[in-house]
Amino acid sequence: MYPQGTTRRALVLGAGGVVGTAWMAGLAAGLPDSGIDLADSDVFVGTSAGAIIGALLATGERPERLAALPPTTGHPHVPDPAVLAEVFAVLSEPGQDAAVARRRVGQLARTTDVAGPYARIDSMRGLLGTTRFPERLRVTAVDADTGEPVVWDRDSDIPLPQAVAASTAFPGVSPPIPIGGRYYLDGGLRSATNADLATDADTLVVVEPLAHLFPPEQLRQELTATRATTVVTLRPDAAAITAFGTDPYDRAVWADAYRAGKRQSIDAAERLRHLGTGG
Repeated sequence: MYPQGTTRRALVLGAGGVVGTAWMAGLAAGLPDSGIDLADSDVFVGTSAGAIIGALLATGERPERLAALPPTTGHPHVPDPAVLAEVFAVLSEPGQDAAVARRRVGQLARTTDVAGPYARIDSMRGLLGTTRFPERLRVTAVDADTGEPVVWDRDSDIPLPQAVAASTAFPGVSPPIPIGGRYYLDGGLRSATNADLATDADTLVVVEPLAHLFPPEQLRQELTATRATTVVTLRPDAAAITAFGTDPYDRAVWADAYRAGKRQSIDAAERLRHLGTGG
């Protein structure tokens, strides 16, 4: 259990690709051994890989089920390096409006990678084990046509597998996901964490699987939009980063990344024990 005494506790789970999913699963699986359970959070904000882990925790599923690489429906989608390079080139173009950049990426995704969304949804359905959207979860995504960010919760009347599939649909890795006549992409295109969506939390735990790849300024700015008086950030340590390798979508290092997260849970638990006192 988290320490008592806080009004609302939000858990923000960020984007992380395959390696970040495994690392977060190991982290969440190891914490209960030290008396801390991330599933006790009042609010979950899940982006991309974080949407997977947030959905599992919010629905009462145990992260241990991800100790081994989950099976996929059909053939695993192979990342397209050329598309990925083009996406990152667009997103990093200096001086460009963020919404315009997301819209350009959406256009690229719709024209280069439109096959296979239903297999992706089926894989998520099998992974999550339910279609019911839990009450405490918020899932982020981006409209592929407008570039506008969206946030889904239980009141959105969207099946959980579709929402999580959309939140993990990074162009060049996974196809855009159709929901309600529109197509959606990875919520990480708006932000790797989307921590500003946890505006109603007094205590905020932010898990950043790829913090070593992104500058910290955006998260700092997002935190100013929250009322949180206590913030703890959890990031991969040097050993975990080594286990990840250079490709965040490398399925071959899943077990190593999971073990790295579980090992790091011991240190994470020490930091989380002080939440109730503002430490």
